[in-house]
Amino acid sequence: MTSLKLLDMYRSIIALPSISSTESSWDQSNEQVIRLLADWFSQLGFAVEVTELPDLPGKFNLLATKGEGDGGLLLAGHTDTVPFDPGRWTKDPFKLTEEGNRLYGLGTIDMKGFFAFIVEALKDLDLGKLTKPIRILATADEETTMAGARAIASAMSIKPDYAVIGEPTGLVPVMMHKGHMSEAIRITGKSGHSSDPANGINALEIMHQVMGRLLDLQRQLKENYGNHHFKVPQPTLNLGHINGGDSPNRICACCELHFDMRPIPGVGPDELLGLLHHALEPIREQYPKTLELTHLHEPIPAYGTDPEGELVQAAEAMSGHKAEAVNYCTEAPFINQLGCQTIVLGPGHIAQAHQPDEYLDLSFVKPTVDVLQQLVSRFCIEKK
Repeated sequence: MTSLKLLDMYRSIIALPSISSTESSWDQSNEQVIRLLADWFSQLGFAVEVTELPDLPGKFNLLATKGEGDGGLLLAGHTDTVPFDPGRWTKDPFKLTEEGNRLYGLGTIDMKGFFAFIVEALKDLDLGKLTKPIRILATADEETTMAGARAIASAMSIKPDYAVIGEPTGLVPVMMHKGHMSEAIRITGKSGHSSDPANGINALEIMHQVMGRLLDLQRQLKENYGNHHFKVPQPTLNLGHINGGDSPNRICACCELHFDMRPIPGVGPDELLGLLHHALEPIREQYPKTLELTHLHEPIPAYGTDPEGELVQAAEAMSGHKAEAVNYCTEAPFINQLGCQTIVLGPGHIAQAHQPDEYLDLSFVKPTVDVLQQLVSRFCIEKK
């Protein structure tokens, strides 16, 4: 049976909108969620620090600490959600709905609800017996820039031994995932009348060549790189969006292509960018000053931790699942920069994330609380 306290916490946190988006019309502050979490963890006796992110007014991180010194366990998650499509949701995204052994609401699994699980797990533990500190990290803007996690990694103010990020993995430990790069290529040509194409520089024609070079690079990545842990073993390249031209009787003066690349451990963003620039160099030489390559967001590196490490082995034993690699990405590469063993492990399935009528299956409640209590006991309470 799901505890009334857990349901109340879920109800409170889901009711506070905290959307992050690159579209200003959608983007919101996460301050209300952070203040709620500050209250929750203060009541458990944690020392709470709330920090506004530099250059991002209204965006906050929270770090709550119980215990002294370095080491111990960090439980981490993000406080923002993606936008939602009102026409496709059949329930109010900001009102917790319990129906059919499920809890519906925006952020139930991705991933504001994880903080309610942390409180539920900690309230029944004797935190007066800590031998290592337990820390809770709540970040801003994971769904867009990952600015919150980047700020924590840059500050290097904490040094946990172990970190668990509570994204929805179906309680399967994730010990490796790909990174993400979103890139834009803009071709600036010269317009003119279509009756004499030689009098202009057709951006669409140049982009056609660009796409051919990118598809050749896509093939090279598949042939030359691979990591057997992943279902799709190679770094990938996907052409996602194109826009150009305005009329069939004009020479196209501008065309823009958006595409993504997925780094793997050992093949990082810098190496992929080098390959990308090399692939495009013949076009730069043929058409000087027409091609511009820019980031749509700062690259997110791939992440991996030792599959034989103590955290992975413990999480496998506690969850009953073998650790795996996944193709989506999280804040793990930035948390990993703190020098800790890091895994991703949380309730709910990634298939429900970013979907209308996002929900948590209540069958995850007891197993998630049990795993969290075992992790805290193992790495913060039990003596080595």
